Amino acid sequence: MSAGLALAALLAAACVIAVAAPFLRDPDGTADTLDTLDARERELLALAEARDRALAALKELEADHRSGRLPDDDYRSAVGPLRAEAARALRAVDAATEGLSGPAANIPG
Repeated sequence: MSAGLALAALLAAACVIAVAAPFLRDPDGTADTLDTLDARERELLALAEARDRALAALKELEADHRSGRLPDDDYRSAVGPLRAEAARALRAVDAATEGLSGPAANIPG
């Protein structure tokens, strides 16, 4: 019985170590990849963030309208500019990533 208990304890300890290992590898945070971005990668990240903000604002506007929190007139006056902003952001991301390959072409989203 004690051998089985010892084996269970070892297995539990191994599981804890396996789960905790990724969190313990770089405790001082020097492996943060955002610090190592070059100017081009920072530009692509900024474009992706602008795209995400525009799409999120459009999604929120449409959800507010569907739920009845936003009247039709207010929705109609706001949806056009938000759609234009989202389209500009999408075109900017497409233009910036056109012809790229490798990690720089794989911006989130």
